[in-house]
Amino acid sequence: MIDVVMPQMGESIVEGTLTRWLKKPGDRVERDEPLFEISTDKVDTEIPSPSAGTLATVLVEEGKTVAINTVVAHIDETGGAAVAAPAPVAAPAPPPPPPPAPAPVAVAPPPPPAPVPAPPVEVLQADEDMGPLSPLVRRMARENNLDLNKIHGTGIGGRITKQDVEAYMAAQSAPKAAPAPVAAAPVPVAPAPVVAPAQPFVPPPARSEAPKTRVEPMSMMRQKIAEHMVHSMNTSVHVTTVHKVDITKVAKLRDRQKGEFQARYGFGLTFLPFIARATAEALRTFPIFNASIDGTNVLYYNDINLGIAVALENGLIVPVIRNADEKNVVGLQRSIVDLAARARSRQLKPDEVTGGTFSITNFGSFGSIFATPIINQPQVAIMGVGAVEKVPVVIDDAIAIRSVCHIALTFDHRLIDGALADQFCQKVKAVLEGWSESVL
Repeated sequence: MIDVVMPQMGESIVEGTLTRWLKKPGDRVERDEPLFEISTDKVDTEIPSPSAGTLATVLVEEGKTVAINTVVAHIDETGGAAVAAPAPVAAPAPPPPPPPAPAPVAVAPPPPPAPVPAPPVEVLQADEDMGPLSPLVRRMARENNLDLNKIHGTGIGGRITKQDVEAYMAAQSAPKAAPAPVAAAPVPVAPAPVVAPAQPFVPPPARSEAPKTRVEPMSMMRQKIAEHMVHSMNTSVHVTTVHKVDITKVAKLRDRQKGEFQARYGFGLTFLPFIARATAEALRTFPIFNASIDGTNVLYYNDINLGIAVALENGLIVPVIRNADEKNVVGLQRSIVDLAARARSRQLKPDEVTGGTFSITNFGSFGSIFATPIINQPQVAIMGVGAVEKVPVVIDDAIAIRSVCHIALTFDHRLIDGALADQFCQKVKAVLEGWSESVL
């Protein structure tokens, strides 16, 4: 038997939620075939099968959150189908009791009038727009025809859990006590009605308009992002320094070669690989930025593995370009395009979101001039890149039009001082402003 475990999708990830099984026990699976889906703060993705064979047992049900490296299933490499447990043999029913002796006939009082049956309660179907409920909760609501609006959620952010559904179903199926019989009483003669004097009409008080709101629980990815952002702010002493970079030489080179670049390689040429190349050179010059803190020790990494932040529909993820300092602009652009595309199609592998030593976030792609990014733990710095704009600049007492962007370096002041951070930014600036290397 091969153990299937919950993978670690990032250095700071300690658990994941198994959202859906793509195979059921007894199904044949091939190596690297998608087996189940998970959700963490880093990614919602499909996890491939570690081996070919038959899915023998499933140990973790859909919607359950477990720690990393927890065994969630077993795969039988021999390919044997899962053996179902034998059905229990029903015990013979006891013989029926003998019929009772006939009772003497007596004149019975007239039966009380039959109670009027209560009108049937309309059971609402599960609302499919209630937010990111787990597939297990949705299936339970659908199979039992439950109205999820009537169930109080006790999970994070008011999320409805499996236990909430089971408790609601148990409360609905509990027998209600019948009312005690009331002895018939003689009907009194009603006195003549007394007519009350007419009261003046008093209009009801004006009802204050409550604000209109819509409550929606956070997705699992959003909850985990929130947890780790708070953890980073509580761990590192965040300081941000911003530098303006004249990127005109890179912009002109890109304008000249982007058409031929697209035709030759099949993807576009952006500013980001130039930024990544300059950052890798600065990390070689200032290795303290390519490090992390372990208690009172500093861990210096020999490899430069750049994490590139990728915006997703409901969050973000930071896939890693390994050995980024060994790649040229073409190789860096190819890696950026490939990782971003597979991140958005949920095809990243676990080892592609781990091992990052320094991160870059390109908020300029959304028009931002500069921002103050939060450090991706356990790293000690992150650099953000603003939008490239053409602006008037004074050069030798003359006004010229130049392509300019801002780089914002957020660093951990426990380890790095401001002077060193500015020197790092000046190195990145010098590489970009003095660019002379051809791309093609």
